[in-house]
Amino acid sequence: MKIITLFLLCLSTIAQAGPAIQTWETSNGAKVYFVPAPELPMADIRVVFDAGSAREGKKWGLASMTTGLLTEGADGLSAEQISEYFEDIGAQVDSGSLRDMAYLGVRTITEQKNFETALEGLSKVLTKPDFPEAAFERQKKRTLIGLQQKKQSPSSIAEDAFYAAIYGDHPYAHPTSGNEQTVNNIAREDLVAFYKEWFTAKNAIIAIVGDLNTEQAKQAAEKVLGQLPAGKAAPSLPPVKDLTEGKTIKINHPSSQTTILIGQTGMKRGDPDYYALYVGNHSLGGSGLVSRLSDEVREKRGLSYSVYSYFLPMREKGSFMSGMQTRNDQVEEATKVMKDTINNYLVKGQTEKEFTASVKNITGGFPMRIDNNSKIVEYLSVIGFYQLPLDYLDTFIGKIEALTIDQTRDAMKRRLHPDKMVTVIVGGNAGKAKEGTES
Repeated sequence: MKIITLFLLCLSTIAQAGPAIQTWETSNGAKVYFVPAPELPMADIRVVFDAGSAREGKKWGLASMTTGLLTEGADGLSAEQISEYFEDIGAQVDSGSLRDMAYLGVRTITEQKNFETALEGLSKVLTKPDFPEAAFERQKKRTLIGLQQKKQSPSSIAEDAFYAAIYGDHPYAHPTSGNEQTVNNIAREDLVAFYKEWFTAKNAIIAIVGDLNTEQAKQAAEKVLGQLPAGKAAPSLPPVKDLTEGKTIKINHPSSQTTILIGQTGMKRGDPDYYALYVGNHSLGGSGLVSRLSDEVREKRGLSYSVYSYFLPMREKGSFMSGMQTRNDQVEEATKVMKDTINNYLVKGQTEKEFTASVKNITGGFPMRIDNNSKIVEYLSVIGFYQLPLDYLDTFIGKIEALTIDQTRDAMKRRLHPDKMVTVIVGGNAGKAKEGTES
């Protein structure tokens, strides 16, 4: 108990001060971000590549399948052998693919033998993937099954329709898992080509947090990525076009609940309005049950158990989305209440009470967002990938506290436009429009 208490106290100190970030490049050009954390004999390592679905062209689903197959065969080892390899040393591996990025990480103890073994295993997976034909076929089958399951989910259908509507022909528009036609057209050779093009050192960020000194972290980064070809950094994505008019999309679905999404394009990482929009949205729908949307939709009218709104900043403009689920017979009322609440909020702005509560809630809860190594390593990878200032974590609270209510009101009003938002309604009472049509 004393050890745990000491650990939490140490983390609290780190959180208040902001972790000191060290950065350098590996011999082949990968950027390294490192925070020493000697409180526990553990290390978290996350490697991020600019290799998300925005890079896959018309072969939708390729980025996700490529990343998923990395741990299915490498350097002659099968998926089962790779799994056992990491389990034998108590290491945990995670991977994933988003619109902007693909990532692979490991959490392991820093006892020398186990640590070296974990690094060697991670290096094999990242630098010597085999993409076995049998594993590829299994992965394709799993992906297609997942796509079939998505058809049973109104929320998944609504999200895909929402992104397609707000992004049009931009690489962010299509679903990260692709669709049945695009996945069926993907061959093993496509994965190999995608890997060779995007999984290179100069297109990589490696974040390390743990019980290591700087020299050990440098050796670890070289061990993991040293065998990757240098390659080159990914080119810039095209800018996202702002919406010029509002649109409503209705999709029938045999469900007892209807999903409603309302929103538009939002902001990029590093946007000068980021902090003001963060605080402004917090009391609109970002703070859960005490938000304006929750008060109007849930508390006053009982139209939904949960309603939310958020900004999702990305390399180019991400999304602003508000959403909820409601009974089929309440769709018209619920949609009107959501729209009216957003519009009234933007016209009148936050109240002083809402502004004060938002600032207090955000700054008070921030230490919990960096209270362990796994959370810090995620932040490090974001800071590195989006080239945010190294003092991002250290200055976050101060920048929130420095805001005025006029700044949050102004930012929300300038950046959100209710008359140009997309509304997506998916459910059993979506209207007479046939599936996939607009009204």
